[in-house]
Amino acid sequence: MSEAAQSFSQSDALAFRPANLGDVDALVRLINAAFRVERPFIEGHRIDAEGVRSYMQKGKFLVAGDSADLAGCVYVEVDGHRGYLGLLGVDPQRQGTGLGRRLMDAAENFFREAGCNVVDLRVISARAPLPAFYRHLGYVETGTAPFAPDVPAKVPCHYVLMSKTIG
Repeated sequence: MSEAAQSFSQSDALAFRPANLGDVDALVRLINAAFRVERPFIEGHRIDAEGVRSYMQKGKFLVAGDSADLAGCVYVEVDGHRGYLGLLGVDPQRQGTGLGRRLMDAAENFFREAGCNVVDLRVISARAPLPAFYRHLGYVETGTAPFAPDVPAKVPCHYVLMSKTIG
Protein backbone atom coordinates (compact mmCIF):
# COMPACT_ATOMS: atom_id res chain seq x y z
CA MET A 1 0.00 0.00 0.00
CA SER A 2 1.35 3.44 -0.88
CA GLU A 3 2.25 5.96 1.79
CA ALA A 4 -0.63 8.19 0.67
CA ALA A 5 -3.04 5.27 0.86
CA GLN A 6 -1.79 4.35 4.33
CA SER A 7 -2.54 7.87 5.54
CA PHE A 8 -6.22 7.25 4.64
CA SER A 9 -6.66 3.94 6.42
CA GLN A 10 -9.85 2.07 7.14
CA SER A 11 -10.05 4.00 10.42
CA ASP A 12 -10.77 7.13 8.41
CA ALA A 13 -14.22 8.37 9.38
CA LEU A 14 -15.97 8.52 6.03
CA ALA A 15 -19.69 9.17 5.80
CA PHE A 16 -21.59 7.31 3.06
CA ARG A 17 -24.65 9.14 1.72
CA PRO A 18 -26.59 9.90 -1.47
CA ALA A 19 -25.20 12.89 -3.35
CA ASN A 20 -27.24 16.05 -3.80
CA LEU A 21 -27.12 18.90 -6.31
CA GLY A 22 -24.67 20.73 -4.04
CA ASP A 23 -22.18 17.92 -4.74
CA VAL A 24 -22.12 18.37 -8.53
CA ASP A 25 -18.83 20.30 -8.75
CA ALA A 26 -17.12 18.00 -6.24
CA LEU A 27 -18.34 14.95 -8.20
CA VAL A 28 -16.95 16.39 -11.45
CA ARG A 29 -13.54 16.92 -9.80
CA LEU A 30 -13.55 13.49 -8.18
CA ILE A 31 -14.64 11.51 -11.24
CA ASN A 32 -12.23 13.29 -13.59
CA ALA A 33 -9.33 12.75 -11.15
CA ALA A 34 -10.22 9.09 -10.57
CA PHE A 35 -10.61 8.40 -14.29
CA ARG A 36 -7.39 10.10 -15.36
CA VAL A 37 -6.07 6.60 -16.11
CA GLU A 38 -8.32 6.66 -19.20
CA ARG A 39 -6.50 9.60 -20.78
CA PRO A 40 -4.27 7.37 -22.95
CA PHE A 41 -7.35 6.06 -24.77
CA ILE A 42 -10.17 8.59 -24.16
CA GLU A 43 -9.96 12.20 -25.31
CA GLY A 44 -10.81 14.90 -22.77
CA HIS A 45 -12.44 14.74 -19.36
CA ARG A 46 -14.71 11.90 -18.31
CA ILE A 47 -17.61 14.12 -17.20
CA ASP A 48 -18.78 17.70 -16.73
CA ALA A 49 -21.40 19.31 -14.48
CA GLU A 50 -24.15 18.86 -17.08
CA GLY A 51 -23.28 15.16 -17.31
CA VAL A 52 -23.43 14.69 -13.54
CA ARG A 53 -26.82 16.43 -13.38
CA SER A 54 -28.06 14.25 -16.26
CA TYR A 55 -27.06 11.10 -14.35
CA MET A 56 -28.81 12.46 -11.24
CA GLN A 57 -32.07 12.72 -13.21
CA LYS A 58 -31.99 8.97 -13.99
CA GLY A 59 -30.39 7.57 -10.84
CA LYS A 60 -28.18 8.75 -8.02
CA PHE A 61 -24.62 8.87 -6.85
CA LEU A 62 -23.64 7.31 -3.55
CA VAL A 63 -20.68 9.19 -2.12
CA ALA A 64 -18.14 8.69 0.63
CA GLY A 65 -16.72 11.81 2.16
CA ASP A 66 -15.21 13.46 5.16
CA SER A 67 -15.10 17.04 6.34
CA ALA A 68 -12.61 17.96 3.60
CA ASP A 69 -14.17 16.63 0.39
CA LEU A 70 -15.57 13.62 -1.41
CA ALA A 71 -13.31 10.59 -1.28
CA GLY A 72 -15.26 8.31 -3.61
CA CYS A 73 -18.49 7.76 -5.51
CA VAL A 74 -20.51 5.22 -7.43
CA TYR A 75 -23.50 5.81 -9.69
CA VAL A 76 -26.57 3.60 -9.14
CA GLU A 77 -29.71 3.27 -11.25
CA VAL A 78 -32.66 0.93 -10.71
CA ASP A 79 -34.53 -0.63 -13.63
CA GLY A 80 -37.13 -3.01 -12.26
CA HIS A 81 -35.36 -5.93 -10.61
CA ARG A 82 -32.02 -5.00 -12.15
CA GLY A 83 -29.58 -2.40 -10.97
CA TYR A 84 -26.92 -0.65 -13.02
CA LEU A 85 -23.80 0.76 -11.46
CA GLY A 86 -21.10 2.84 -13.00
CA LEU A 87 -18.59 5.62 -12.48
CA LEU A 88 -17.02 3.92 -9.48
CA GLY A 89 -14.37 6.46 -8.60
CA VAL A 90 -11.96 6.91 -5.71
CA ASP A 91 -9.80 9.97 -5.09
CA PRO A 92 -6.33 9.04 -6.40
CA GLN A 93 -4.74 9.64 -2.98
CA ARG A 94 -7.18 7.17 -1.41
CA GLN A 95 -6.87 4.42 -3.99
CA GLY A 96 -5.60 1.17 -2.55
CA THR A 97 -7.36 1.67 0.80
CA GLY A 98 -10.36 -0.60 0.15
CA LEU A 99 -12.70 2.33 -0.45
CA GLY A 100 -13.68 1.05 -3.91
CA ARG A 101 -14.77 -2.24 -2.34
CA ARG A 102 -16.72 -0.37 0.36
CA LEU A 103 -18.50 1.70 -2.32
CA MET A 104 -19.37 -1.49 -4.22
CA ASP A 105 -20.82 -2.94 -1.01
CA ALA A 106 -22.86 0.24 -0.50
CA ALA A 107 -24.15 0.06 -4.10
CA GLU A 108 -25.11 -3.61 -3.79
CA ASN A 109 -26.90 -2.90 -0.48
CA PHE A 110 -28.73 -0.02 -2.16
CA PHE A 111 -29.88 -2.39 -4.92
CA ARG A 112 -30.99 -5.08 -2.46
CA GLU A 113 -33.07 -2.52 -0.57
CA ALA A 114 -34.58 -1.39 -3.90
CA GLY A 115 -35.66 -4.98 -4.65
CA CYS A 116 -33.06 -5.70 -7.33
CA ASN A 117 -31.69 -9.21 -7.70
CA VAL A 118 -29.13 -8.56 -10.45
CA VAL A 119 -26.52 -5.80 -10.78
CA ASP A 120 -25.09 -4.91 -14.20
CA LEU A 121 -22.04 -2.87 -15.05
CA ARG A 122 -19.81 -2.26 -18.01
CA VAL A 123 -16.12 -1.50 -18.30
CA ILE A 124 -14.13 -0.08 -21.17
CA SER A 125 -12.08 -2.84 -22.81
CA ALA A 126 -8.90 -0.76 -22.67
CA ARG A 127 -9.10 -0.79 -18.84
CA ALA A 128 -7.66 -4.31 -18.76
CA PRO A 129 -7.31 -4.68 -14.93
CA LEU A 130 -10.96 -3.84 -14.18
CA PRO A 131 -12.67 -7.10 -15.17
CA ALA A 132 -10.43 -8.97 -12.70
CA PHE A 133 -11.36 -6.52 -9.92
CA TYR A 134 -15.06 -7.07 -10.58
CA ARG A 135 -14.65 -10.86 -10.98
CA HIS A 136 -13.07 -10.88 -7.52
CA LEU A 137 -16.30 -9.26 -6.26
CA GLY A 138 -18.45 -11.97 -7.87
CA TYR A 139 -19.27 -10.39 -11.24
CA VAL A 140 -19.17 -12.49 -14.39
CA GLU A 141 -18.69 -11.36 -17.97
CA THR A 142 -21.93 -11.59 -19.92
CA GLY A 143 -20.90 -10.16 -23.28
CA THR A 144 -19.69 -7.06 -25.05
CA ALA A 145 -21.28 -3.96 -26.53
CA PRO A 146 -20.12 -1.30 -28.96
CA PHE A 147 -18.40 1.70 -27.46
CA ALA A 148 -20.46 4.89 -27.15
CA PRO A 149 -20.19 6.73 -30.48
CA ASP A 150 -20.16 10.15 -28.78
CA VAL A 151 -17.04 9.39 -26.69
CA PRO A 152 -13.85 10.38 -28.52
CA ALA A 153 -11.69 7.26 -28.21
CA LYS A 154 -8.01 7.40 -29.18
CA VAL A 155 -7.85 3.62 -29.66
CA PRO A 156 -10.48 1.04 -30.63
CA CYS A 157 -12.59 0.21 -27.57
CA HIS A 158 -15.73 -1.71 -26.69
CA TYR A 159 -17.62 -2.35 -23.47
CA VAL A 160 -17.21 -5.53 -21.44
CA LEU A 161 -20.58 -6.28 -19.85
CA MET A 162 -20.63 -7.89 -16.41
CA SER A 163 -23.41 -8.94 -14.00
CA LYS A 164 -23.84 -10.33 -10.52
CA THR A 165 -26.82 -11.97 -8.88
CA ILE A 166 -27.40 -10.53 -5.41
CA GLY A 167 -29.58 -11.95 -2.65
